[in-house]
Amino acid sequence: LELKRMSVSKEWRGRGVGRALCGQVLSFARARGHRAVLLSTSAAQVAAQRLYEGQGFRRVGTYSPSLLARLLCFQIFVYRRDLTGPD
Repeated sequence: LELKRMSVSKEWRGRGVGRALCGQVLSFARARGHRAVLLSTSAAQVAAQRLYEGQGFRRVGTYSPSLLARLLCFQIFVYRRDLTGPD
């Protein structure tokens, strides 16, 4: 399952909304038999990286989406959360 474009408004950040949404995605995926959840976020999204890592995601890849991005050192991090083991 791929999680795409999860976002929480600035005024609601830091209140557990992102953790709750992420938890619901993991529960949804697990209940439907998916073995893992994948997502991507930019290197600049440090708070998002902390959120995902706190939910058990691990970084499994890095890429630049274009030549311009590569020249500007803009990177996308790919994360994976396996669902087959313990939470």
